Amino acid sequence: MDPNQSVVENYANPRTCFFHVLFKAAALAFYILSALFIDNFVIIFVVTVLLAALDFWVVKNVSGRILVGMRWWNEINDLGESVWKFECLDQESLARMNKKDSWLFWWTLYLAAVLWIMLAIFSLIRLQADYLLVVGVCLTLSIANIVGFTKCKKDAKKQIQQFASQTIASRFSSTLQSAFSVV
Repeated sequence: MDPNQSVVENYANPRTCFFHVLFKAAALAFYILSALFIDNFVIIFVVTVLLAALDFWVVKNVSGRILVGMRWWNEINDLGESVWKFECLDQESLARMNKKDSWLFWWTLYLAAVLWIMLAIFSLIRLQADYLLVVGVCLTLSIANIVGFTKCKKDAKKQIQQFASQTIASRFSSTLQSAFSVV
């Protein structure tokens, strides 16, 4: 690798990667540093949750689509039941996705949740129930994205397997038909 080559060049979507990390880092940094500079819990709660909500939205609606080619949402059907919906690029498009982008997406998704869990433990140890509420909201948003994208990834793998088995079955069937039509 050329030492003069920029690190950004390794990513297919550096702006998306930047914003994918930005809101996670901003929410965590503001929460941690606000205790040093701000005495007002309401401001800490509102700004931290707002940054975490922005992160949730960016990951779910922008970086998930661009960096890993997946999208998820949850709908309530006519019976009042919650139904998960998943979209994923086809196998060929997924194979062309940038590995560094994908790696950054998944690692930062999990790392942010781990950091929120650690902050929850610190809030419990310090017996700060109000700050535990802030961390709980941020952790819930982070875990919702983890669950949504993990289910989407599993659904995509299942669709690929079904497509492969259907393709094999149809080729086997056509081979049998052509073999018996000759006779």
